[in-house]
Amino acid sequence: MKIHRKNDLNLRLLEVFEAVMRCHTTIDAAEELGISQPAVSTAIKKFEKQVGFTLFDRTGRLMKPTEEARLLLNEVEPVFALLRNIEGEIRDLKSTKSGRLRVAATPPLGHSALPEVLKDFLEERPGVTVRYDIRRLETVLESVETGAVEIGFVLGLEHHRDLEVIQLGQSELVCVMPVGHPLSANDFITPADIGKHKFIGLESNIGVTIRRAFHEAGVVHAPRAEVRYCHTACVLANAGIGVGIVDPYSAHFASSLNVELRPFVPKTAITAAAVIRSNANRSRVAMEFIEAVKDCLKEAETKKAPAS
Repeated sequence: MKIHRKNDLNLRLLEVFEAVMRCHTTIDAAEELGISQPAVSTAIKKFEKQVGFTLFDRTGRLMKPTEEARLLLNEVEPVFALLRNIEGEIRDLKSTKSGRLRVAATPPLGHSALPEVLKDFLEERPGVTVRYDIRRLETVLESVETGAVEIGFVLGLEHHRDLEVIQLGQSELVCVMPVGHPLSANDFITPADIGKHKFIGLESNIGVTIRRAFHEAGVVHAPRAEVRYCHTACVLANAGIGVGIVDPYSAHFASSLNVELRPFVPKTAITAAAVIRSNANRSRVAMEFIEAVKDCLKEAETKKAPAS
């Protein structure tokens, strides 16, 4: 059914009317709106013709509103309050100070670097809200593929058939052990060293890399305990159960525990990456957060460089 509209209100005319109501003269209203005084007068006459009644009694330069004008202003003011809110929201979106961030991460990054970056990121953007989830690798990738989250943060992923992989930084695996452990006297630790002690294995992709290192060194990979996540290995190492080989980001998480860290040899690189949908629109907030994480990881590597 077609709706026939007559006398559709013009938003620009409403804006001029609202300005005159506040400023009381067409000259002041024109200055505020950035247009000429005749243009304001013309707009008011046109608006009066459109609504069908007089809005102002002219007394010299003053525009005295009629009772109808006052009643109309009561209806108009919420519209302009809403417009001002929209204008503010647009400014915030443009400066990435507003928006919604949906992030999923695997535990190594999700429990270490990301919370620190997120804290500063949100403090600088008070209008940004975040949905933050920690999941296993497969779930993170699936969440990005389906659009449930905008960004996934993972380790050890070089490429993906359906997703864009953005490399954020690269570091090396480290050994984590209880304070005072016999291996803490070593400058670095090899599979042969670990093979003489109780150690904690990993079931993840990192665990596959570690088993390969043991195999190539001719050392039997026989962990006393096996866990899914590196930060769990750190917790068990803290409890004295054995030595763990973990990613450097989880090792950072372990800094609050009573453990010691040593480089693992052979040096085994581990890559941190962000994954996003290849064909999706990318919000500025999401892309800036990725850059913030990249800068954080780069800074962490720079601080570690002199000690290596």
